[in-house]
Amino acid sequence: MISLMIMCALVLLICITSSKILYKFGVPILLIFIILGMLFGSDGIVGIYFDNYELTRQLCSIGLVFIMFYGGFGTSWEMAKPVAIPSILLSTLGVVITAGLTGIFCFKVFDTSLLEGLLIGSIVASTDAASVFAILRSQKLNLKGSIASILEVESGSNDPLAYMLTVIILGLIGNKGYGTIIPMLLNQVIVAVIVAVLLSKLTIYLLRHIHFEIDGFYPIFIMGIAVLSYALSEHVGGNGYLAVYISGLMVGNSKIPHKKSIFQFFDGISWIMQIMLFFILGLLAFPSKLPSVIIKGVSISVFMIFVARPIATFSILSWFKIPLKQQIFVSWVGLRGAASIVFAIYAVTYGVVIESDIFHVVFFVALFSVALQGTLLPFVAKKLDLIDDESPVLKTFNDYREEIGTKLMEITIDHSSAIANKAIMDSNIPEDILIVMIKRKGEVLIPNGSTSILPQDTLVIAGNNFDGLSNLLSNSSSSLSM
Repeated sequence: MISLMIMCALVLLICITSSKILYKFGVPILLIFIILGMLFGSDGIVGIYFDNYELTRQLCSIGLVFIMFYGGFGTSWEMAKPVAIPSILLSTLGVVITAGLTGIFCFKVFDTSLLEGLLIGSIVASTDAASVFAILRSQKLNLKGSIASILEVESGSNDPLAYMLTVIILGLIGNKGYGTIIPMLLNQVIVAVIVAVLLSKLTIYLLRHIHFEIDGFYPIFIMGIAVLSYALSEHVGGNGYLAVYISGLMVGNSKIPHKKSIFQFFDGISWIMQIMLFFILGLLAFPSKLPSVIIKGVSISVFMIFVARPIATFSILSWFKIPLKQQIFVSWVGLRGAASIVFAIYAVTYGVVIESDIFHVVFFVALFSVALQGTLLPFVAKKLDLIDDESPVLKTFNDYREEIGTKLMEITIDHSSAIANKAIMDSNIPEDILIVMIKRKGEVLIPNGSTSILPQDTLVIAGNNFDGLSNLLSNSSSSLSM
């Protein structure tokens, strides 16, 4: 046990320190962790023999739950709303088009069965967000227009449909019948949405009305909700990944106490899960088997990069008058990632006969995609003149923290103020304005979301722009300081 603990700790430290070194050169995080896993694996330098697909599937499923919940939790719906329709179409119809074209390509070129070709297409149809934004952040590249929001929503929400398509094709290979496709698809979506909405509404209500004595209980409580949304949806026949993403989106875009600390907690959990997931996938792979799938892997990758992904992207985004340069960039950023490899493991453990070495084929496709598209991503963005040098790079990402502005304002609340006698979370104060403290009857209070604002309270607030407070505080007196 002690040896295992030492090994796990060393792996974690090596992953983090090596990523720190290679991060500056724009090397994708996914690539770093997977290659380290391969070096530790059966054919690697360390030589740890590991071929347990079922254990890997279970561990990766847990990891994806937290990664997808965090993806939804960190997505600002206010920023995503203007591009919600094209983004959602990319994550649904775009996935179907990509999967279908890739499946037909495998069927025609490699003489697989049509269903097996469609299975490969479905598994690799989703895109990976973590690698894209890690590259942009490391190179300090901020994208112009709404490209970042489109990529954020698409990559965060397209895994559930790719998973559904994978399950459906596996069911057809297992002779469950074509008549079950539509009912299965509808059941997965409807059940997932119902579970996510009910649990999210209940979570928001409880967080607003129940005060935990220990602040650390808030992120733990939400962590339990994330796991429950996935497990409950799967238990009643829904899509657990869709449920957990919607839950994260709803909870993350609601006013709840300790939101910033919850966000930071899930940021850390998400990275731990990504390190575990990427490393164990590399550990499971046998590099000695990759030469046998190089031709198929390269062919599928090139077809997806230059044919399937562009067709899916242009056929959808062209309807929304998005500039051609932005469409080209969105098409290029269709990196395949860890979710595709996890779905390949699911196919291996499903219990149906698959002629191809589907795990290593998909593994190679993901590596090739991240290495080629990921490495050239900054070059493509600059060539297309899509870099915004005037805005700070962090505003591109869904893990952007609110910045405390240089302006401080003291506001004394009048009896007729719209926020008098309301809890902070219910007061509709803009989220980019932070209440630093409350002065009440000679005492200084450090508020949280459940703290009530009373008449004659003096609020000390921080922010860059106080225009959003004008209607709420029309009868309140204020003074501005730096």
